[in-house]
Amino acid sequence: MIEVGNYLAAPFCGMQLADLGAEVIKVENPAGGDQVRQSAPLVGGQGSAFMRINRNKRSIALDLKTPAGKEIFLKLVGTADIAVENLRPGTMRDLGLDYHQTLTSVSPGLIYVAASGWGQDGPLRDQPGMDIMAQARSGLMSITGLPGGEPVKIGVPLCDLVCALYGALAAVTALYARRQGGPGQYIDVSLLESGVSLAVWEAGNFFATGAIPKASGSAHQSAAPYQAFRSADGWLTIGATTKFNWAAMCTTLGLAGVVDDPRYADSSLRHQNREGLAETIESVTRTRPTSHWLTVLGGAGVPCAPIQDFGQVFTDPALLSRDYFWDTTHPTAGKVRQLGSPMRFSRTALRRDRAAPLLGQDTADLLMELGYATEDVERLAAQRVVNVAGSGA
Repeated sequence: MIEVGNYLAAPFCGMQLADLGAEVIKVENPAGGDQVRQSAPLVGGQGSAFMRINRNKRSIALDLKTPAGKEIFLKLVGTADIAVENLRPGTMRDLGLDYHQTLTSVSPGLIYVAASGWGQDGPLRDQPGMDIMAQARSGLMSITGLPGGEPVKIGVPLCDLVCALYGALAAVTALYARRQGGPGQYIDVSLLESGVSLAVWEAGNFFATGAIPKASGSAHQSAAPYQAFRSADGWLTIGATTKFNWAAMCTTLGLAGVVDDPRYADSSLRHQNREGLAETIESVTRTRPTSHWLTVLGGAGVPCAPIQDFGQVFTDPALLSRDYFWDTTHPTAGKVRQLGSPMRFSRTALRRDRAAPLLGQDTADLLMELGYATEDVERLAAQRVVNVAGSGA
């Protein structure tokens, strides 16, 4: 698989496929490479996030604006099943590397994933698109945060990440279709449409009633109680949305009288009157620490969990017990702890090979695999068509 891109959508897509066993060749600009390489914090001269987003990959530093660079790229494409990029629409065409006119001539069965902010056509096609713009335009920011508060971005770059996951899923699907006798395919995934696709509750509400969803803090769109509550020393989340859980929560919190309150007689009414209900619940939860409520509510079968910061998450005993985190060794940064994959197969082992490569770490090896001699590699490096600085060549 060939990956051409910066930041997140294409690299995160490539990471998913690399974890699943694909050989991913990351094509980077010889003059600096993927911009995330220099994103703080730096460890051993490398962006810490880069070493995680680009794990299990090989790097070739290749100038696609040169004829020799294009020639090498086309040879790489000729060996690949999948290519993924997240450049602005039209960039690959401007480089003379258009999927329809050029790449399919060397690889007719190529599966090509093009990730962009707004899609490969339409009125927004040529506008720059970043995650926060996609979160804004997709409506996600309009429902995030406290009621009446200022717009809030979701804490992680959700549109970028989801777009990458859709791209990986589409690539695997197209590969399966090709192996069933179909042709290669061009796949268009966008941050905008990926964000909008997540609005399943909001769509159900709007298309049924015409009501425009608004921000509601941590509360659920259609169920209650289902949100965060203060405790004596922090916060916890409670989701008592079934008849059993509702009754068990009220009993455990000493709110037996609430069960018979006509304002909360059914799920719809509880959601309609959720603000008053939340105040009643929180008047109790604030009296004891989070650990107490987790014990008693959990013991009663009521779904609940603490709100953890990432210092707690990255040392969570539950994750450690499932061997979620794993370590790799980087040439300059030393040990690099990786986030695990949430996919667990009963038979197929996911790759846990290495941290991200140095810029051009595999340039010399990849060129020789394509048939270039040592003197060819040296000549291309001298002409700055390639960068072999990280390869030791």
